Amino acid sequence: MAEERSSGAAAQRASRTPRPRRSDTGVSRRRNREPRLTRAPRTRGVVAATTGLLGLSSTRRAALLAVVVCALALTVVVPLRNYVAQRQELAAVTEQQQALADEVARLTQEQSRLADPAEVAAQARSRLGYVMPGEVPYVVELPPGAIAGPAPDPHAGVPWYRSLWREVAGG
Repeated sequence: MAEERSSGAAAQRASRTPRPRRSDTGVSRRRNREPRLTRAPRTRGVVAATTGLLGLSSTRRAALLAVVVCALALTVVVPLRNYVAQRQELAAVTEQQQALADEVARLTQEQSRLADPAEVAAQARSRLGYVMPGEVPYVVELPPGAIAGPAPDPHAGVPWYRSLWREVAGG
């Protein structure tokens, strides 16, 4: 295949017609100077030096770096969010467990208090109105309109300074 390329290139050179010289056309060299397009030599060292790392341009490297940073951020954020949520849930469950332990302690204390026969008898007398055999129960009934409690305050609804003035004035 290399032989075909070299023979094809040689055939192209041979088929070209010679160009007339510019001095032969009568035009000055300075006036009609057209730029000539030439091919850059294909060497690997130059391509690697101009394109940078891994043969990528700076824009593509920046895009690749952004994708890698986003991927790393996503791989870190999701487990971190789960960790924080689990820590909050653990704190709530621990607080609930402590409240239940306090209630169990209170109920255990009440159970031991109610295990005493004297306490049971006192509760039966006060709540249910039970009496021991041989005792006579008395029920006191107050007349209608009587207040069971402290006597009513004669100065109710009167500001404090007026009641104080009455005491000072003797009235």
